[in-house]
Amino acid sequence: MAAMTDEETEPLLDKLDAAMKVRLLTGASTWRTYAEPAVGLRPLTLSDGPAGVRGETWDERETSLVLPSPTALAASWDERLLTDLGALLASEARRKGVDVLLAPTLNLHRSPLGGRHFECFSEDPLLTGRTGAALIRGIQSGGVAATAKHFVGNDAETDRLTVDVRIDERTLHEVYLAPFEEAVAAGVWAVMSAYNKVDGVTMSASPLLDRPLKKDWGFDGLVVSDWGGVRTLLETARSGQDLAMPGPDGPWAAGLLAALEQGLVPAEAVDDKVRRLLRLARRVGALGADGVGAFGSDRSAHRVNGTGSDRSARRVDGTGSDRSARRPPVAPDAARALLRRAVSAGAVLLRNEGGLLPLDPAALGSVAVIGPHATAVRIQGGGSAEVFPEDVVTPLAGVERALEGVASVTYRPGLPPSARPQPLGRDRARDPRDGEPGVLVRLLDAHGAELHAEHRLSGRIVEPSVPAGDAALVEIRALFRPAESGRWTWAVGGWGEMSLSVDGHEVLSGTFPLDSDDPTRVHVAPPLRTVGAEMTADREVEVVARRSLAQGSGVATVLAAAPPAGDADPARAEALAAARAADVTVVVVGTTEQSESEGHDRESLDLPEGQDALVRAVLRANPRTVVVVNAGGPVALPWHERVPALLLAWFPGQEAGDGLADVLFGRAEPGGRLPTTWAAAQDDVPVLGTAPGADGRLHYAEGPHIGYRAWLRSGAAPAYWFGHGLGYTAWEYEELTAPEPVRPGEPFDVRVRVRNSGRRRGREVVQVYLARSGSAVERPVRGLIGYAAVEAEPGESVVAVVRVDGRALAHWSPARHGWETEPGAFTLLGGPSAGDLPLTAEVVALPGPDSAGKGSGNGSEHDGERSPLML
Repeated sequence: MAAMTDEETEPLLDKLDAAMKVRLLTGASTWRTYAEPAVGLRPLTLSDGPAGVRGETWDERETSLVLPSPTALAASWDERLLTDLGALLASEARRKGVDVLLAPTLNLHRSPLGGRHFECFSEDPLLTGRTGAALIRGIQSGGVAATAKHFVGNDAETDRLTVDVRIDERTLHEVYLAPFEEAVAAGVWAVMSAYNKVDGVTMSASPLLDRPLKKDWGFDGLVVSDWGGVRTLLETARSGQDLAMPGPDGPWAAGLLAALEQGLVPAEAVDDKVRRLLRLARRVGALGADGVGAFGSDRSAHRVNGTGSDRSARRVDGTGSDRSARRPPVAPDAARALLRRAVSAGAVLLRNEGGLLPLDPAALGSVAVIGPHATAVRIQGGGSAEVFPEDVVTPLAGVERALEGVASVTYRPGLPPSARPQPLGRDRARDPRDGEPGVLVRLLDAHGAELHAEHRLSGRIVEPSVPAGDAALVEIRALFRPAESGRWTWAVGGWGEMSLSVDGHEVLSGTFPLDSDDPTRVHVAPPLRTVGAEMTADREVEVVARRSLAQGSGVATVLAAAPPAGDADPARAEALAAARAADVTVVVVGTTEQSESEGHDRESLDLPEGQDALVRAVLRANPRTVVVVNAGGPVALPWHERVPALLLAWFPGQEAGDGLADVLFGRAEPGGRLPTTWAAAQDDVPVLGTAPGADGRLHYAEGPHIGYRAWLRSGAAPAYWFGHGLGYTAWEYEELTAPEPVRPGEPFDVRVRVRNSGRRRGREVVQVYLARSGSAVERPVRGLIGYAAVEAEPGESVVAVVRVDGRALAHWSPARHGWETEPGAFTLLGGPSAGDLPLTAEVVALPGPDSAGKGSGNGSEHDGERSPLML
């Protein structure tokens, strides 16, 4: 059915009085907007992403498909894959009744210490923009809105609610705004404003929401706040902020109507916000008596190049709708197959000395798998984007499946159990009422009377399945049978008055005041209060945790435990004995939720809990060792030059084990290339700091020189350059062909001929960078301007056609607040990474005016064709 046009939507505003309009602009609840029957508007449901779609509830019984982390997706450099994964997310969203997915995250890896980098794509604005655009096209092809976040400068977690990020105008446009402009060109339907300030103004009140976002780029979608990000009334209501979430309370709910009636907020501003909300509702099918809207809009007619990238970003009907039918749901088997393929597509082979990988199963008699992460694999990062998988294939399970009936597999953790208490689960606890694995959760009134009870599968309760309402207490109760005797560490998490009893004895009691207004810390991951208690193996005891409920402190409650501290020496000795006896050893190491998660930045790039020492010891025991790194962002690998095979798995999603086994045993090639430069040691990193100064300001003093650009300017060499990654064949770069002289603002093609000089069919990601000597303006030593993937048989030569946007030669001029191109010669460099570029050629930019293009800074509205940004 045809979508409603903007002209048909406009009269709906006339049906709404001022109170109706204002009511629509604050959420009705945590995850929903208000309905308005007068115009046939149903509520919009929003949900966190991007590794999966959680839905409205935070309940481990409501499972979701779990994708690899966004860093892994960017590492694929495969836009077709990203579009398919976006369609899978849309299918999941529709299954859960979600209209708006709060993804993708387009912030950059400015410092490797950023705690939330697993949720961001890369350090490079071009790769981030193209990857995000591909995911957006996939999500919106299913009639679900994607949300580009967090606009802008939210590139670290330290003091993220209040930090004032200071970015010069040129760097802001060329680097940090660039991925968002690409998202707008791809037709994104929503943008989320960030918590932080930029140049002294909080983003929910920032003039950047108006210009460049809406006026210069032509964004016609909705600007939604980060949760709790609208903290004032007038300055945010007058800005380009459109929807304040969550609700029903907030500054707009309390005072916007009065401000409107008193003329303190222009009526035109409120109308524009409502108009954008109605437009979004129309696009996702939430507007109109029949509930039918436009599905599948991406504003683009697809022109395919070597990577499947959309290069035209053309509006189809002036509203962003292409009037197409939404994609059908993805079948379960197809979904798992896609997720498995995504694991290998993003896996980066950093080293492969002597061709140890791929392993030949027929030549193996025994394999030792070592490391706690082989069984307790991190499939996703922690924080608000977390979802609950129905099933996880661990690396150990993947190796065992691949070698079943072929070779023996021995597992040893190599380290004692972590001393960090973990939420009780089905493996260790049961509900005292029904005896089923899990825990009993109760809501109690002030007198201890039960208001609600439910069986849950985990001792981590972010929210009960019903609203807390008049409840005064949350209680988690479980029968627990310890596996060993000794002093266990118990913990209860939450805020306010809390108590913990074990076997009828109160072991912890106290009041723990709320010390943060960060929503993740308050509502998702409250701190744990710990205490020791002696336990006897196999003697079942009842454990009860309680916390009081107070206004603003959330309901999140945790009941967790850790076994007695183990002895590291026996654990390591067992692992080394297994390594010596095996033909090949696979060691899986990685980060923990404490070292890498939303809500805090990392203090160190080192692997935690003695993992470096374990790797060194295993290498001495068996030189035929493969190390697999399970992390969302860079970690220091002081032993990396001694490892014959080093594979980066990222947070690989629910199909982790099978996808990794495909790579280890050669069923699939490791398709990944680094989206972020990896240092050998933390002290080597040229841009590191994430904490603001005493004045609350974080100065991006390095300007555009982040990531590989910063390394190039410093003259130092990292352990592994941006773009690096090995396959299972070899490539020779033979020729780079530059185009004729180009006019400013006009796209052009660069052709790079490569030859597969190895013995196996393979895929290569051909990268093209730009440099200019003697420039009148400061520039990076070189920067990525395009890439394309090619495949070839052994001995075959192929040509990668890399489309370069005309903006690639331009720089942002603060003097005229627009783009300018220096005439003259630029150097093109081609190769497999930012640090390995064997081919060069010259392209000449002719004198002439720059194309207005999108984001020109002249304030004009842009219709018709618009090329995506390629910096």
